[in-house]
Amino acid sequence: MATPDKIRRPAVAGQFYPSLRGELIKQISSFIDNKARKQDIIACVLPHAGYIYSGAVAVETLSRAEVKSRAILLGPNHTGYGARYSIMTEGSWQTPLGTARIDTYLAGRIAESSEYLEADEGAHEHEHSLEVELPLLQYFKEDIRIVPIILMPGELTALKDIGRGIAEAIIKDKAREEILIVASSDMTHYEPQEEAEKKDREAIKAILELDEEGLMESVARLNISMCGYAPVITMISAAKALGAKKAELIRYRTSADITKDKSSVVGYAGMIIY
Repeated sequence: MATPDKIRRPAVAGQFYPSLRGELIKQISSFIDNKARKQDIIACVLPHAGYIYSGAVAVETLSRAEVKSRAILLGPNHTGYGARYSIMTEGSWQTPLGTARIDTYLAGRIAESSEYLEADEGAHEHEHSLEVELPLLQYFKEDIRIVPIILMPGELTALKDIGRGIAEAIIKDKAREEILIVASSDMTHYEPQEEAEKKDREAIKAILELDEEGLMESVARLNISMCGYAPVITMISAAKALGAKKAELIRYRTSADITKDKSSVVGYAGMIIY
């Protein structure tokens, strides 16, 4: 378990995004959609690749959102370290844009809300899926507080239970207007462009329909290598419990937009839920 003064330092600064504050701000600024109309959203799906590949999708999506003072960050576990369903309840996260404190009170309420969550920092130390999202959120809301949650693939029952627990904690805290839920995920990995787009359409359709079961079924049936389907399922469950009725795809692209190589791509989707 983390201690109150624990600082989680950047693991992928200088790799996935610039390590210097000025360069980072410049890059994020270049992706902003200045014509976007801000919406009061409950949740969103953001990709987590290097900013050169997926930054435009993530930032254009956030350009449509009123970024709140607190964010619950849900990401997949790429490293295999730590608890299966891991929440970090104390300390802070550092990025080139500053330090984001963990909302200890809210994190504690969420940890208590589900039998599946375990307070653990091991899953977070080297994991990039949440770290990559944080500077983007800090750009829009400098003093944002966070609740980091890392989820390995699991049973639908467990993922939905965690989502309902998140919603329950938010409702009890009377904090619906202050909190944004962010699910971090890339889509299909390392398949030809045409095949990736076909598979990703199925996954995106299920998310737009707020259908947890449909997303799980599509991932299994089509063998979709969507790394963050577990966080997205949890996000959908929480968002629906908080009253979400609609979802919208803001942008989809693949790595081929940058590399020009369509033989092996990764898909990126940005969506909002309200």
